[in-house]
Amino acid sequence: MQHAGPVARRLFDLTEPIALVNFFSPEPNDAMAALGFRNYWDGYFAGRAAPLGRVPATVVHAAFYSFADGEAARHIPKVCETTTPEAAHAAREQGCVAALRRILGDLVETPGLTRAAELLAKASTSAPTEGRVMYAALRALPMPEEPVARLWHASNMLREHRGDGHIAALVSERIGGIEAHVLSALASGIYPAESFGRIHHLPKSHLAKVMDGLRDRGLLDADGRLTDAGRATKERIEALTDTLAAAPYDGLEPPELDQLSTLLEPISSRLQATGSR
Repeated sequence: MQHAGPVARRLFDLTEPIALVNFFSPEPNDAMAALGFRNYWDGYFAGRAAPLGRVPATVVHAAFYSFADGEAARHIPKVCETTTPEAAHAAREQGCVAALRRILGDLVETPGLTRAAELLAKASTSAPTEGRVMYAALRALPMPEEPVARLWHASNMLREHRGDGHIAALVSERIGGIEAHVLSALASGIYPAESFGRIHHLPKSHLAKVMDGLRDRGLLDADGRLTDAGRATKERIEALTDTLAAAPYDGLEPPELDQLSTLLEPISSRLQATGSR
């Protein structure tokens, strides 16, 4: 079977809707709230950082990369006063599995989902961990046996593996976390970039400094839009991200890759149709 584009990009498009239930579905938020978290971002930092264990905010800030200075510190280590990292990860998984079961419905009990979960588990445990902080942290956790939980955990591992590589690509281009949001927003057609949901809450003075810095480097024009150099930089980052995300899929034989893509299609399509909600 022939496919257009890099394997890692194709599999990212198919697995990302699985991982996104954590951010868009109510069940994960409800599971975190049951632990005592009263706002989304406490639950986010507690759940996503849980595999790292009890680490300082500076470590979480470095590993997540895309948050402004001080944002991680508003939640870490405070969230550890509410629950343990182990309980936070378990709640996150429980909520995501519940969301997937609800959305996928009749697909849950099919042999295709079970096989897709097996192949994703094989891929997600096949890559080197060197230089992959979030991926390595998740690799240290046991792989679930139950198929839906395995599907989510493997997809989450692959997402964090790709994220680790994306950070390396950003660093190689000297693009900081907030700058990355600006480039991503503009490349997606969001204008002005300062209105993007991930950064619109930041102080206007801080955003102005970020935008001025990108203009000084020739990546944005006077109106705050991407220049040719800015678009080229964004394209290099995405291309390198795809290249660095390929390692897990080297663990699958070509027929297994084709089978995985085929099996993930109905799963991904069902999730995309609901916005992973």
